[in-house]
Amino acid sequence: MNKILCSTAERIPQQLQAGERVFSYFKGAKRNGVGAIANRWHGTLKRVGFRPSPAVWDFVQFCLAVCSADLASPRNTSADGWTRTIQLTVGLCEPLRWVPLKQHLEEMLKILTGDYWTLIFNDAGAKPPQGDGDYLQNDCVSLLSGGLDSLIGGINLVTEEKRPLFVSQLAHKDSERQRRYAKLLAGTGSHYQWSHGISFKGVRESSTRARSLAFYAFAVLASTKINLPKPQIYIPENGFICINPPLVPGRVSSLSTRTTHPLFIGMLQDVLDELGISVELVLPYRLQTKGEMMRGCLDPEKLRELASDSTSCGRFRTYNRQHCGRCVPCLIRRAAFLAWEPESDTTDYRFPSVVGSDKSGGPDDPMAVALAVLDAKQRGLDRFLGGTLAFASIEERPDYRRVLQQGLAELEAVLVQDQLL
Repeated sequence: MNKILCSTAERIPQQLQAGERVFSYFKGAKRNGVGAIANRWHGTLKRVGFRPSPAVWDFVQFCLAVCSADLASPRNTSADGWTRTIQLTVGLCEPLRWVPLKQHLEEMLKILTGDYWTLIFNDAGAKPPQGDGDYLQNDCVSLLSGGLDSLIGGINLVTEEKRPLFVSQLAHKDSERQRRYAKLLAGTGSHYQWSHGISFKGVRESSTRARSLAFYAFAVLASTKINLPKPQIYIPENGFICINPPLVPGRVSSLSTRTTHPLFIGMLQDVLDELGISVELVLPYRLQTKGEMMRGCLDPEKLRELASDSTSCGRFRTYNRQHCGRCVPCLIRRAAFLAWEPESDTTDYRFPSVVGSDKSGGPDDPMAVALAVLDAKQRGLDRFLGGTLAFASIEERPDYRRVLQQGLAELEAVLVQDQLL
């Protein structure tokens, strides 16, 4: 079992349990073997005027603690090389509010990461920053990653004359792109860029299935700057990626990410509601493919100008900040351009065609996509999907089914163009 403790530096026990990984919130503990979370961020938030409620601040601390546990728990030491057992002790301001949510949270995290979680809550959290609490003029929050979907989401909100407050996770060289998009779309003063700042010595787990929780924590925190009874937080992600159906049998459970899955987002909304945090998580494109998002963009001229500059690749660092052209996110991107305006895709792909491309280790994504397309054709879409849509209501299930069918059709068109099919 992986044991993780997250607390303020002052509340870390003098004697640490053998094998327990410890993190201190918002400042270094200056002790061997103790990691840090978002060092000095608390003071920064106070200086820029944040004054969140204890409920919002505890949600932020909880999400960052989960991210820490995710990073500090290697999968390769587990029995099956993937599924972990994690005991996480989370320091909070108001732990008693969280106790009734324990089972729900453990189930939610299992869906997100595929692991078995045991949560323990205590009162060793940091108090909320006490800034001036002034509001901004924005009327909603929108996640901005530097990717194509979040770019389209931002373009559409601005075109609809909304005033989005953009929130980003700092992401190496994508950070400049995020700033550029936010300034172009919403001017200055409507963008927060933050990092979870988790640092520790030792092996760092690379799968980072819980990383999105930091993104949601930042968005909920940013929503406290909006003077509305229930601000909306837009999560711009196409429906095919939201559901992320396992393309081949080996990609079930957390081997396919659940970051924006409607089931997970629904469970997260339930947590916020139970905590009395008045925000609405919105998946505006959950019933559209990426190609349909591009075709439906409300400012096609701006999309033509920026689309090829956006980032989609799952192996961007592997190829020195260049799109590979063959991973699943790149294939979906190429498929979307093909469904929209093929001539508008000026992305510099390492492999413009999947035929003859180098696998570079890891899963063979073009083969997985090809097998999925063929399987859906041969056995029928419903048998291919199996229980993938079990989460959906009877009313929405046909709409989700249509998105997956259209998403596979878009991917098939790319593989036919590349002469793999």
